[in-house]
Amino acid sequence: CPAPSDLRTINGTRVCAQLYSDDSPYYDDCCGGSVLLVSPGTDMPYMPSGWAAKVSSLVVGTRCQLTVWDRRGKQGHSRSFSA
Repeated sequence: CPAPSDLRTINGTRVCAQLYSDDSPYYDDCCGGSVLLVSPGTDMPYMPSGWAAKVSSLVVGTRCQLTVWDRRGKQGHSRSFSA
C-alpha cells in the first residue's frame, strides 16, 4: 500500500484517500484490484456503481479524514478513518 503522504494522481494532484477492491491477509498483497480515488472536499452520499460493499482496503492521506456509513445516503452507523 502507498504511504499516506504519497497519495497523488499521476499529474501530481493531491488525493485524500484511495479505496481498493481487493485485499489479502498478507500485507504485501493488500491494496490491489480496482482503485477509487477520493479528492479533497469530495462528498459522496452514494458509492459509485459497482463499489457498494466492495472496498476491502483503504489508505487515507495526511491531513484528510474519510467518513463512511453502513447504509445508503449517509444513514446508519458511521466510522471515520485518517492517516
